[in-house]
Amino acid sequence: MCQQSMEMLPFENVLEIILAFDKEGMIVYGNAAAREKLGYDQGLEGLFVGAVFPGAFQKDGGGWKAVYPFGMKTHRTTAYRKNQTCFPTDMRVLVQEQSDDYLCMANDVLEKEFLSHELEQVKQEAQDAMRVKSEFVANVTHELRTPVNGISGQVRELLPLETEKEKLRKLQLIERCCGEMNKIINNILDFSKLEAGKFQLEEARFSIRNTIDYVMASHKGRITEKGLDFFVTVSPGVPEYVVGDELRIVQVLNNLLSNAQKFTSVGKITLEVIKTAQTKDSQELFFLVCDTGIGIDPKDQEKLFQSFSQVDASTSRKYGGTGLGLSICRQLVELMDGSINVESAKGKGTTFSFSVWVGRDPETEEEEDNSVQPRPMISFGGSAPQEEQDASRYGTASNHEALEKNLSKLILSVEMENWEKAEMFMETIRQLTADAPQEVSRAVLRLKMAIQKENYDKISTGLETLKALIDEEP
Repeated sequence: MCQQSMEMLPFENVLEIILAFDKEGMIVYGNAAAREKLGYDQGLEGLFVGAVFPGAFQKDGGGWKAVYPFGMKTHRTTAYRKNQTCFPTDMRVLVQEQSDDYLCMANDVLEKEFLSHELEQVKQEAQDAMRVKSEFVANVTHELRTPVNGISGQVRELLPLETEKEKLRKLQLIERCCGEMNKIINNILDFSKLEAGKFQLEEARFSIRNTIDYVMASHKGRITEKGLDFFVTVSPGVPEYVVGDELRIVQVLNNLLSNAQKFTSVGKITLEVIKTAQTKDSQELFFLVCDTGIGIDPKDQEKLFQSFSQVDASTSRKYGGTGLGLSICRQLVELMDGSINVESAKGKGTTFSFSVWVGRDPETEEEEDNSVQPRPMISFGGSAPQEEQDASRYGTASNHEALEKNLSKLILSVEMENWEKAEMFMETIRQLTADAPQEVSRAVLRLKMAIQKENYDKISTGLETLKALIDEEP
C-alpha cells in the first residue's frame, strides 16, 4: 500500500505508534506519532521493522518471523529510536484484510504511566480543592449563623415588650429577615455538601400524616395572609408510618410551598400526597404542589433546577433568592430514588410534582397488609353495598362501568367549562383507580393536573391515554 493512501486512513493522527510493513518486513508507512517518538523526521519507509522492534521481529532468510503471535493481545517489548536510545512499549501485530501488509501498533509504556500519574495527580488536586472549599463554606456559614442568631434572639426578647405598632412592625421585619438569612445559609451549606458528595440521608420511622400537618401549619399563616386558599389532601392509600428521611422531605415541600406562596397573588395553593407504587420493602409517594401564580414560560423551565439560576434577573430583584433551592430539591429527591418535574404556562400557574421511595414500616407492615384500607364511600345510582364494594375494586365489571360513567360526566363538565364539577368527577375517578396499576395511577394524576390548570390540550390527551389504559384491562 502506498504512503499517500496510508495517510488517508485514520491512522495518521492517533497517539499510538503505528507501522505498516510488507511480507519482507520492510516498513511502508509510519504515522506521525511513530515519526516523532522514534526520531525519523523524514519517515521510516524502507526500514526493516526489526530495527525498531528487534525483540519482536527477526530476519528469516529472505523474509522475517515474529516472536509473538498476531492478534489483539499486547506484548511488552522494547522500541529503538533512530539514535539507538530505547523505551518500553506494549505492542501488538495485526494482518490487514485484503492486503499483504501488516500493522504493528505500540503504546509508549513510560508515557502511559506518566499520563496516568498526571491524571491521578489532577484528580487528587481536585479532591483537595473540593475539601478546602467545603471546609471554607462550613466555616463561613457557621460564622455567619452566629451573629444572625444573636440578632434574632435579641429581637424575640424585645417583641413582647414593645407596644408601639410601628416599632413592633420593624422588629417583626427584622425577625423575618433573620429567618430568611438562615435559610440562605442552610441552602449554601447543603449545596456544598451535595457538591462534595458528603451528603447522607438519615433513615428513620415517622408518620407521614403528622409530617404533612406540620408542613401545613408552617405555611398556612403566610398563605392565608395573602388572601389565598390553601388545600391539603392525603390519599387514603398513603400509609400511616414510613421509613425515610423526614427532614429532607419537609425541606423539599417547604421550598416548593414557599415558592408557590411567593409567586402567587390571587387564587389557591394545593398540596396533595398519593401512594403510586409498592414493592415488598418500599413504596413510592407522589407529591403535588399546585398554585395559580405567575407561571413559567416553557422555554425557561429548564433553568429552574440549575444551580444559582432563576428564570431571569428581574425575578431575583423582585422576589429575592439565591437560585439554589430547586437545585438542592432535585438532588435531594434523586438521593431518595425519585424525580422532580414542573408543568407550567405563563400566567396560568405552576405544578411541581416529585416522587420519593420510602421504606415500609416493619412495625405496622403486617397490620396494614391484613387490614382493609379505609376508602371513601362511592355511590352509583343506589347500588347495593356489595356492588359498591365491587365498584371500588379496580378491574371489576362494576368498577369499569363506574369509570365509564364518571369519565363521560367529566368530559361534559370540561366542555361546559364547569371546572368545579370537573374536579369533583376527577376526584371520584381517582378514588376508583386507587388500587390500579402504576401506569393507570400516573395517567389519572396527569389528567387531574391538566384539569386543575384548565389545559384543554392536555386534558384531551390525558383522557385518550386513560381510556386506552382502562380498555386494555381484561
